[in-house]
Formats: sequence, C-alpha cells, structure tokens
Amino acid sequence: MTTPQPTPVDAAALTAQLIRCASVTPIEGGALVLLHTMLDEAGFTCTRVDRGGVANLFARWGAKGHARSFGFNGHTDVVPVGDEGAWTHPPFSGHVEDGIIWGRGATDMKSGVAAFVAAAIDFVRQTPPDGAIILAITGDEEGDATDGTTALLDYMQAEGEQMSVCLVGEPTCPETLGDMMKIGRRGSMNVHLNVTGVQGHSAYPHRARNPLPAMARLIDRLASHQLDQGTAHFDASTLAVVTIDTGNPATNVIPAKCKATLNIRFNDLHSGASLGAWVQDEAQKVAAEFGVEITLQTRVSGEAFLTPPGALSDLVSKAVQAETGLTPELSTTGGTSDARFVKAHCPVVEFGLVGHFMHQVDERVPAAQVTQLKAIYSRILHDYFAQ
Repeated sequence: MTTPQPTPVDAAALTAQLIRCASVTPIEGGALVLLHTMLDEAGFTCTRVDRGGVANLFARWGAKGHARSFGFNGHTDVVPVGDEGAWTHPPFSGHVEDGIIWGRGATDMKSGVAAFVAAAIDFVRQTPPDGAIILAITGDEEGDATDGTTALLDYMQAEGEQMSVCLVGEPTCPETLGDMMKIGRRGSMNVHLNVTGVQGHSAYPHRARNPLPAMARLIDRLASHQLDQGTAHFDASTLAVVTIDTGNPATNVIPAKCKATLNIRFNDLHSGASLGAWVQDEAQKVAAEFGVEITLQTRVSGEAFLTPPGALSDLVSKAVQAETGLTPELSTTGGTSDARFVKAHCPVVEFGLVGHFMHQVDERVPAAQVTQLKAIYSRILHDYFAQ
C-alpha cells in the first residue's frame, strides 16, 4: 500500500495566518508560537531563544553539527501600522481578496518567513536530506536588533550549532520577483555633533562665542567631502545631514549650543571606526579655528560586508532563473538587514519578494508571488543537498 504524502504547506495561507498575529516590535503576538507548533510537528527540534524581552525561535531538522547545513533567517516582527483608519482592510486582518493578501508584514516579511518555513517542511517530509536545515527567526529586526538575530547567533555558538550557508528572506526585488538578490550591504552609522560656545547678546557678538558658524563650517567640510567613488560591488559612500538645531527662539541672543546629526552609508572601503576618526579629526580642526568645543557620539548599526560572487550566489541565482526566467542582479543597494550579523557566522545572501509596499499603509502582496517564492526556496534546498 502506498503511503499517502502529507499535504504541502500553503505558504500564502500561512502568510495570512502570520499577519493576524499583531507582532509589532517587540511584541511576539503569537507568530513564533504558531511557527514553533508547525515546525515541531514536522520533526524540527525547536528552541525559544528569548532575550531582553524579545522572542526568537531556533529550529533545526537533522543532526546537530552536520557538515552540510542550510540556514534561513527572517523576522516576524513588524513596524507600527500608522493611521489604522487609513487602511482599506484592518492591518492585522490577513484579509485575502482577488488573490491579494493584505496586512502589516505582508511584504516585510511574514511572507518570506512563510515561504521558507513551508519550503523547509515540505522538503524534509518528501526528500529527507543528508544534512541539516536551520531556521533562525527573530522578533527584533525592525527595532534595535540587539536581542534578535544576535541572540540566535550567540545561542548557536554556545550550543555548537552551525549553518554552512544562510539565505535571508528579506524583500530584495525592485520591480519583479527574480530581478535582484543581495550579496552584501552598505554600512550605516549615525553621528551626533554638539558644538558649545558662549552665549551672548547679538548686538555684541565679540562678547560671545557663536557655535553656529562653527557648526556650519564643520557641516560644509563633511558634506562636501567625497568619501570615495565606489567599488566593484558598491556604489559611492554617502553622507547626509539629517538635522541641525539650536533650539533658540530669540533673535537678539547668540545661543551657547548647536547640535546636528549625520547619517553615513558606506561601502567596504571604510569602517565605522575609520569614519568616526575622520569626523573627529575634522571637528578638532574646526574647534581650534573657532575657539569652541565640539564633541561627537557615533553609533554604527552595521558594517559594510560582501559575500563575493561564488557557489552560494550561483546556487540562488540558478534556482531563481529556473522558477522565474530571470537572472537576478547581484546587488548591495538598500538599507541594512540582519545579514550584517549573519555574515560573521557563515556566507550569507538575501533573496525575497518585491518590496513595493513594505512599511506602507495598505501593505499587501499577491498570493501567487508568495507561492512562487516558496518554489524558489524549495528548489534552492533541493539543489543544495543534491550537490
């Protein structure tokens, strides 16, 4: 008698179920509980790796420490909904109509998580691989990300768990599913500048020490400097002045203080430390020139990294081409992702849906696109373990 095959997991239906879990960072909302139950029933060893009030889920199918281990990484937390009254359908309804799934997280990235969970479950049930599959799912990607994927990686190191390679399921495609994958990301850092002078009457500027001209000079030096002209895989680094403020409502008072904030997106020619040292050097020159005090605080949210084109990007590219007919561009554009943490653990690339509606009111995704993404992930698993 032929043993009946388990019913394949419907990735689109799972996306709608996950959307109905109101998991705004750092609230778990039931999303990881749902996935934990599904994966446990499919034979995965599941462990909650909660830290700092953040819920995370580690799931492994196959032997611990196996030499061949394919990993997926993603997040179930979402950004706030904004004006709930502006939504066509309630943001956590998971409403499905005319082949479209509506709700917060439909694009970023409950659909991606649903696709790789569905692909992994079906794969181990149908063709159990000689190796391990690891799913590292966090509830803290949209927030500070200090207790999310980093907590999962810390747990893996402590427990001797290892991914040979990893695919992050973030949205990566600008226009059409299959047109882009990420093989790296620019670094990102914020610089908070504070200039302190001496307050005084604007009619007697010689008795004051105005911090504003000093700040203007420093900002001009920094913003007009060309950091680089780009590299083989990265665009030129950029520096954006995002705020300058004195908090001074009076026209007859020279203020004592002025502050500003910069955001620098940088390529692999730089590090957070090297850029911080450059800003500090420029600040000291201006401080000496104007006789003011300048201090700065920097926060690096991620260093630039690159997974050079090779076996992993080829694996993903061939699967995408087979399922969509498109050969994805290998890109490093966009903001940061949790791949910035994974890159220290193993080679990592990113591939996911079209990101048109992420973080927007009326976030939504075509159900067929989620199903197609599952097919791509399934092919990647098949091809990886068939090697």
